[in-house]
Amino acid sequence: MSETQIQEAARLILKSSSTVALTGAGVSTKSGIPDFRGPNGLWTKIDPSKFATIDAFLSDPKGWWETALQLSPVILRAKPNPAHTMLAKLERMGLLQWLVTQNVDALHQRAGNKRVLEVHGSLLSASCTLCQMQVDRSHLERAIKKRQIPPTCPACGGILKIDAVFFGEGLPRGVFAQAVQAARDCRLMLIVGSSLTVYPVDMLPSIARKSGASLVIINEEPTPFDDAVDLVIRAEAGETLTRIVKTVEKARHR
Repeated sequence: MSETQIQEAARLILKSSSTVALTGAGVSTKSGIPDFRGPNGLWTKIDPSKFATIDAFLSDPKGWWETALQLSPVILRAKPNPAHTMLAKLERMGLLQWLVTQNVDALHQRAGNKRVLEVHGSLLSASCTLCQMQVDRSHLERAIKKRQIPPTCPACGGILKIDAVFFGEGLPRGVFAQAVQAARDCRLMLIVGSSLTVYPVDMLPSIARKSGASLVIINEEPTPFDDAVDLVIRAEAGETLTRIVKTVEKARHR
């Protein structure tokens, strides 16, 4: 990344009256959470058709939970990295109005972001497949400690499904509607660590562009939108955002 790119990203942030960040798996890889589609991604180790579809879960919830428990220590050990903390800092500075994330690890909230739209749900809560009652992580941990696999609903005894969106399920309607509105209203969209290949989240940059917003992509790999945005920085998210935020701070204190 060049200093010119950093300066331009900072200028766009300072100029924008409403900025939205759209984040993907590339934000969390430096926290030790693997991405899904990369060369060392999760789908190279686990067949998504046997783990990530709603049909696979419903046909064998016990097996799904057993596999998930093997993966969960990685997520539970993970801590926010500089990409998360810099996005939280932009929000505290009043320069980030919404953060739309495809990630399900809640690291943005742990870093301090308050206005987060989790369009693919969360791994830190679960809902009953029968009565839809939602339980938090503490309930899941107690059930697992008692070797209750799969965990069951305290209200009706139905099987609990983690609140991440599986293939074959729709996105949370209210949350995605908010994300679409945020894209329409923003003057700048920062796209960080996302391949922009997953529907319907890949529609959000186009929605923002049609409304007149500027677009900045910060991603280590090419995306289908690279030729249609104002600025592409092909670099790691944490270092890039740290330099951008420092530049923004210096400009504000001149």
